Amino acid sequence: MLYKRSSELFAKAQQVLPGGVNSPVRAFNAVGGNPIFIKEAAGAYLTDEDGRKYIDYIASWGPLILGHTYPPVIEAVTERAKKGTSFGIPTEVEVQIAELAVAMVPNIDKIRFVNSGTEACMSAIRLARGYTGREKIIKFIGCYHGHSDAFLIEAGSGGATFGTPNSPGVTQGTAKDTLLANYNDLASVKALFEANPQQIAGVIIEPVAGNMGCVLPQEGFLEGLRQLCTENGSLLIFDEVMTGFRLAKGGAQEALNIKADLVTFGKVIGGGLPVAAFAARAEIMDHLAPTGAVYQAGTLSGNPLAMSAGLAMLTEIEKHPEVFESLAKKTAYLHAGLEKLFAEAGIPVQINRFGSMCSVFFTQEPVTNFISAQRADHGRFKKYFHALLSRGIYLPPSGYESYFLNDALSYADLDTTIAALKDAVEKGEI
Repeated sequence: MLYKRSSELFAKAQQVLPGGVNSPVRAFNAVGGNPIFIKEAAGAYLTDEDGRKYIDYIASWGPLILGHTYPPVIEAVTERAKKGTSFGIPTEVEVQIAELAVAMVPNIDKIRFVNSGTEACMSAIRLARGYTGREKIIKFIGCYHGHSDAFLIEAGSGGATFGTPNSPGVTQGTAKDTLLANYNDLASVKALFEANPQQIAGVIIEPVAGNMGCVLPQEGFLEGLRQLCTENGSLLIFDEVMTGFRLAKGGAQEALNIKADLVTFGKVIGGGLPVAAFAARAEIMDHLAPTGAVYQAGTLSGNPLAMSAGLAMLTEIEKHPEVFESLAKKTAYLHAGLEKLFAEAGIPVQINRFGSMCSVFFTQEPVTNFISAQRADHGRFKKYFHALLSRGIYLPPSGYESYFLNDALSYADLDTTIAALKDAVEKGEI
């Protein structure tokens, strides 16, 4: 049995953890089977509890852009831990990482650190409401901004209707303030602004979506959002929990040349520890307590271990901006190799890619939004996932998740991955 120890651990976990996991996608419900349990990792590789080694294409869902156990990050955390793990009192390292982040990212003057992407996006929405004096927000179907109540909303009956809760525990009262638009559809956004004049505090969006799989903004879409927000006095909020410090030093704002009003960060900014943040111009951020009236707080926000890891990671990125070109080239190489094999086998696919993010959709039609992502053949994705897993390749265990490449991946690793797919296709496993 390939996964004997992992299966034993999962059975134990199910007795004490809901579904056996602490985040749902880890349970393999989307692909079937039992999840593997990881014992250790280094560079581009994971090792599970059965001693099997995998080439890793999720990088802890994005944070580990330079690979696992990256020495400067490990050293920073180790040295900081010797001096104390938490104080609940300001530290110099908080100032240092804030200064660096503000210097790297366009259009921000101040930044507030929190502990998760959910917390960052939740706080950004509260700040947008406090700043504008308005209550409603627009989000896009298929975009994920964490598990805060305001974001767990599904589409209503039409483009100008309110959404409805898609999780028990989310109230109808919360849902009425969240309006749903279609990704890459400016007309749906315009309709919401027209139906709710002077009521919309902000529009929140993943500038490159990663939670319906990797879905790219079409030409003119983000520019149009920017214009609509400006015309209607609403804030454009970029959820860059995935894209921040991954697509470029300045994130999607830099890579796409679009100016956002509020930006949220996570993943890379923590170097693998639980760190997130939200940032904006001073006039917006100064509405936060203790300067302003919009309240936000966190006992472990700015934790010195986490700040040290994040500072080490951002420092390395600042020193080595060539990493973004390196990652983009590796991702393009993988894309070309996979696409060629699928074409030769007559298997219809769409591979979406931007920088070091990409996704494979088993469909003939372009994937431009959540509806087209849903129409992909997710049954074939399951076969694809397990065929590569059994050959030592760890992909996202869901067709609705993006790959995140790390720069520790070598071209030999990419060739091994392509060869694994070739073998699986030739044996009829996909």
